[in-house]
Amino acid sequence: MPQLLKVQNFTVSADGYGAGDDQSLDRPFGHADPGSLLSWVFPTASFPGRTTPGGTRGLDDHLARDFHHGIGAEIMGAHKFSPHRGPWTDHEWHGWWGDEPPFHTPVFVLTHHHRPSFTLADTTFHFVDGPLEDVLDHAREAAQGRDVRLGGGAQTIRAFLEADLVDTLHVAVAPLELGSGTRLWTSPDELDDRYHHDVVPSPSGVVHHLLWRR
Repeated sequence: MPQLLKVQNFTVSADGYGAGDDQSLDRPFGHADPGSLLSWVFPTASFPGRTTPGGTRGLDDHLARDFHHGIGAEIMGAHKFSPHRGPWTDHEWHGWWGDEPPFHTPVFVLTHHHRPSFTLADTTFHFVDGPLEDVLDHAREAAQGRDVRLGGGAQTIRAFLEADLVDTLHVAVAPLELGSGTRLWTSPDELDDRYHHDVVPSPSGVVHHLLWRR
């Protein structure tokens, strides 16, 4: 079986933005409120950050549960890892996730600036540069036969889409508008020339878009 590059549980606003402007340490989603943008996934029983028992079941939970399924590595952009711009000046900063990140796999952070790898719990972060095809090759090697998740942000997903490297996407569209920020698309239909496309509304108010290569 081929190793797929998959976008899973990525959420955008109704106008296509995955995050707002003015990202900072205290506001990883910029001016966007993550509690509103991600309100479909936080209550689910399978939310990766859940620390208490319980949670909702149903369609949203079914899709949230797929976050870890068959995944052996993740690729993310530098600004999903950190709000820092330019060379790394604070190697004590280890991301927004605390001592036990929710990835449980090697993570490859795209950056033009070198930083040594480090490990927290069962997640090792590698900081990589170079052609996207090479980064994907490294992630596939680390995944040891399993698939690779493309975690975001929106600009990183766009870059891999433009390089024609993404095999499947699950994007949840939240019923709110951000007006500005980092944009995944103007309309999900713009990918229909390359991907099969199913649209599944959820009782939570989000609309799930499932896309896979033609």
